[in-house]
Amino acid sequence: MELQPFAIPSPTQKNHDHHPGCLIGAVNLKSSNRTPVVQEFESVELSCIITDSQTSDPRIEWKKIQDDQTTYVFFDNRIQGDLAGRAELLGKTSLRIWNVTRTDSALYRCEVVARNDRKEIDEIVIELTVQVKPVPPVCRVPKAVPVGKTATLHCQESEGYPRPHYSWYRNDVPLPTDSRANPRFRNSSFLLNSETGTLVFNAVHKEDSGQYYCIASNDAGSARCEEQEMEVYDLNIGGIIGGILVVLAVLVLITVGICCAYRRGYFINNKQNGENYKSPGKSDGVNYIRTDEEGDFRHKSSFVI
Repeated sequence: MELQPFAIPSPTQKNHDHHPGCLIGAVNLKSSNRTPVVQEFESVELSCIITDSQTSDPRIEWKKIQDDQTTYVFFDNRIQGDLAGRAELLGKTSLRIWNVTRTDSALYRCEVVARNDRKEIDEIVIELTVQVKPVPPVCRVPKAVPVGKTATLHCQESEGYPRPHYSWYRNDVPLPTDSRANPRFRNSSFLLNSETGTLVFNAVHKEDSGQYYCIASNDAGSARCEEQEMEVYDLNIGGIIGGILVVLAVLVLITVGICCAYRRGYFINNKQNGENYKSPGKSDGVNYIRTDEEGDFRHKSSFVI
């Protein structure tokens, strides 16, 4: 529905419509709370009270201003828009909303037109803030980090309003924003950003091993992620170097063995034996046969001259 501005009668029209003696006073509004704050799914009252008016039946309108758009909430004596079915006019001019949601956070303008008053129009703006409790944040913790290396733990939550602040715990002990500020953590070196939820270790120590979890908090409540373990282990440089040397020694021995085998002709003799087996030499002209009794060869025929 397109919003139309109030039509303010001209002085001439006033004189024609009403006797000058009746045009006394001025309509004035006030509110008991211009900045109500409520948690999601609760109810709230938007207070708009007429303090002065000579008009017995003033025209009441409520409008919602959000994202540079203005829409009717109460118009033509009924609730309009997305509040239909969960809002009502309270008393003569105030507005009550049930089961508020985060989308109800906005500016609400109460407008009153009192035709019999010298000042016919007055309005008041109410700023409604709906707080949303955080959901369990998403936490990322490295499983294993070598001593002396950097490590970054992340915590993020996207539902809460206002934006939550973050705190980290290790083995159920809260961590300060700066390890240097607390003597208890003098063996650690980390910085905690409570706005972004990051916990950064410049150089981890063995004492930094443990179970970590994060809590996201705002005025509506808090939520935490599951514990995750971070292990800090010693990097055995000597063992790594020793292992590399052993591998190199084995490779050298294998190379030397192959070279010696080539020099002694093992690979060449094997190749020649294979060729002799596949291509037997020429016949000498004598045929041999095996006898059952002797078990050896004897001449089958004499040489051919």
